Amino acid sequence: MSSVYFQRYAYKNQILVDKPSDNLGIVITIPCFNEPNLIESLASIAYCHPGRVDVEVIIVINHSEDDSEDIKQFNQKTFEKAQQFATTYNTNHIKFYPILEVLPPKHAGVGLARKIAMDEAAYRLTSIDKLDGIIVCYDADSQCDDNYLLELERYFDQHKNCPGCSIYFEHPLEGEFEDEVYEAIIDYELFLRYYVHALRYAGFPFAHQTIGSSMAVRNAEYQKQGGMNRRKAGEDFYFLHKIIPLGNFGELNTTRIIPSPRKSDRVPFGTGKAVNDWLNKGNLETYNFKIFDDLKEFYTKLNLVVDYNSLLNSWLDEIPELLIEFGKTIELTEHVVRIKRNSSNLNSFRSNFHRWFDGFMVLKFVHFARDNYYPNYPISEAAVALFKALEWELEDSNKDYLLSLRAIDRSS
Repeated sequence: MSSVYFQRYAYKNQILVDKPSDNLGIVITIPCFNEPNLIESLASIAYCHPGRVDVEVIIVINHSEDDSEDIKQFNQKTFEKAQQFATTYNTNHIKFYPILEVLPPKHAGVGLARKIAMDEAAYRLTSIDKLDGIIVCYDADSQCDDNYLLELERYFDQHKNCPGCSIYFEHPLEGEFEDEVYEAIIDYELFLRYYVHALRYAGFPFAHQTIGSSMAVRNAEYQKQGGMNRRKAGEDFYFLHKIIPLGNFGELNTTRIIPSPRKSDRVPFGTGKAVNDWLNKGNLETYNFKIFDDLKEFYTKLNLVVDYNSLLNSWLDEIPELLIEFGKTIELTEHVVRIKRNSSNLNSFRSNFHRWFDGFMVLKFVHFARDNYYPNYPISEAAVALFKALEWELEDSNKDYLLSLRAIDRSS
């Protein structure tokens, strides 16, 4: 077993002692904190049609040393239920491994819990020389279609050079919650799809969904990129934006993850927080589409550069005022000079520039534009602006816009 990653980046030593099957190919990892629906989520995986490779599901049931006794006791009961589930549902093809972890208060959160699970997956796959094995992220309140395992296996078999992928998702739009929750989730999922499509319209080359419950990565790339981070929120976004620029990142759209639409205050952003905010305000506002028009001009002018030697004059002197002002906050000109110095030609420069001006930097720009130029407005207006810009047929409601974007994403 290669020890470089595990010595330098793994959070702790290997936890599970059972030897994995030599046919292990997929490990699904699940962080679980004070979660009442874990067993239903595990059952959704257990009922999936099996593929050719064996599967493991690693569940890190976790809490902080400082959490209340009620949470600790609830987690203990959840752990025991998960153990009982594993005893009942473990087979030669699929095995469930619940782990109970007490985390240090400073780092306790979904990022660290996800990292512990993914590190354990890396340990197990590496121990049987499966560097191309698949480490999958899932959530303890999600469901999946019954072809989930089959399609994961098929996708990575067919895309040998793919380091990772986003997996298609759909929140429920009706069910056990009050109507307002589903109105909120329509707006939130519409925002998620709007943002990615707006980035693609602008020309950003790394525009993909970065949802923690619906992403997968190869073991080798997981280790090479330093593994999962320990962020208390947004860990999925920051992790995938280390994987996506590697190239050949994909989208698995032939199966479906179904995240819960419930409200939550556990993290400062994400589905639960967005639903809770919508219920308090009665609407969702998002980024003005004019931001992406300016970003599009920025990328378009870069792509029109022909004379590499006059790059600065023919590009940075011609970009929109918004980008010029944002550039001052990040030393854009200095970084462009540095990247140009370390690039052999124009194509090399563009590639290196996109790796620096990555998803995090683009989001930073979007927030700068929101705070200084183009304030947020309702998601309904944003959707109309996107569809007009792309010359798509306009819809009658936010739900219709969402269903239209779902169909486009599912068919891509």
